Amino acid sequence: MNTVTRPRILVVGAGFAGVECVRRLERKLSPDEADITLVTPFAYQLYLPLLPQVASGVLTPQSIAVSLRRSKKYRTRIIPGGAIGVDLKAKVCVIRTINGEIVDQPYDYIVLAPGSVTRTFDIPGLTDHAFGMKTLAEAAYVRDHVISQLDLADSSHDEAERAARLQFVVVGGGYAGTETAACLQRLTHAAVKRYPRIDPGLIKWHLIDIAPKLMPELGDKLGRSAQAILGRRGIDISLGVSIAKAGPEEVTFTDGRVIPTRTLIWTAGVVASPLIATLGAETVRGRLAVTADMNLPGHDGVFALGDAAAVPDEAKGEEGAVCPPTAQHAMRQGKHVADNVIATLRGLPRSPYIHKDLGLVVDLGGKDAVSKPLGIELRGVPAQAVARGYHWSALRTNVAKTRVMTNWVLNALAGDDFVRTGFQSRKPATLKDFEYTNSYLTPEQVRAHVDGSERQD
Repeated sequence: MNTVTRPRILVVGAGFAGVECVRRLERKLSPDEADITLVTPFAYQLYLPLLPQVASGVLTPQSIAVSLRRSKKYRTRIIPGGAIGVDLKAKVCVIRTINGEIVDQPYDYIVLAPGSVTRTFDIPGLTDHAFGMKTLAEAAYVRDHVISQLDLADSSHDEAERAARLQFVVVGGGYAGTETAACLQRLTHAAVKRYPRIDPGLIKWHLIDIAPKLMPELGDKLGRSAQAILGRRGIDISLGVSIAKAGPEEVTFTDGRVIPTRTLIWTAGVVASPLIATLGAETVRGRLAVTADMNLPGHDGVFALGDAAAVPDEAKGEEGAVCPPTAQHAMRQGKHVADNVIATLRGLPRSPYIHKDLGLVVDLGGKDAVSKPLGIELRGVPAQAVARGYHWSALRTNVAKTRVMTNWVLNALAGDDFVRTGFQSRKPATLKDFEYTNSYLTPEQVRAHVDGSERQD
């Protein structure tokens, strides 16, 4: 077969789902069976569950960013850019490359794994004044910001300003929010000992969530255990509460409280990438509606998985149940969808995705953790061992595993460091600056762009 007749497989997204799919395609397809292309803004796979530990300085950013170009044996072409639209009829993906050029990438088979973005609401000031915890840059930026608040409080002669800079608000009682609050509280608790002019009692962390329970997926007992651990550390937890308004120097809660603060971290859930809306296809709560074999109905060559797709959860056996947007499912779906793409390419039947959830782990820093592997409830050191063991084993390369383990050991032996890396030296950035959610096209814009390109050809 020559290069003109080889089928073109395009994978969008280099998260857990996309990378697992690409690697399996490379292993199971011979070079002359198909051309494989991966579209991603960054040539690395980010291990998202460990972002709070990057923000708190336990891990370095490089340790959880696994390079996709490190190995010489991989043959996939990587396009550095973001997919901003898909025309299903023309079989074209519209890409904005890192130099700003908009190009059309034709495909025969497409795997949509663009992941998710931070879910926001129409709350005054939210996107202008809140930070997120969804990207590597955000985690590094938040760390610099938190440490800078201690420096600024230490140098301030205004008692009100000092108190405001030492109050921190985290919104979201799920895994991301709880781990972020837990890890960063430990950082400030350790750092304040190096600031003799600051009263440690002024440092206050607030964790709020509109839900009635903290991390309800863990169950009542473990959820209460996590809440008790954070409470003992001095973290103020408010449930049934959200943000009514956010400003540069204060945050107003829905229960009427006004908290003077310069730090608002928003982790109140995620939604599917805006790319999904460009398809004009049916969605389920924003996620692309697909069959159990992760195929888009009516389009044999279109597959979607991970956070961006509502993949039926066949293991639950409940009508309407879909797989939660977790790394555990994304990794397994990536391998399974690769098999289904190959089956479609070879004219073989596809198989449904079925995976029973193996459990949940929550690392609260230090010796504190709660875990529920295979339904077994664990707390303290055993839970911490399970949590870190799971994350360590899930890292894709031995280099990443070595870096993470080295960081953990070094942090345990030498303690924290409180170095700012310089992200604060540029223009202040907030949640709206990191995820580029305004870059996507509408379905009409996609169609007009592709039609215009075809006429030029």
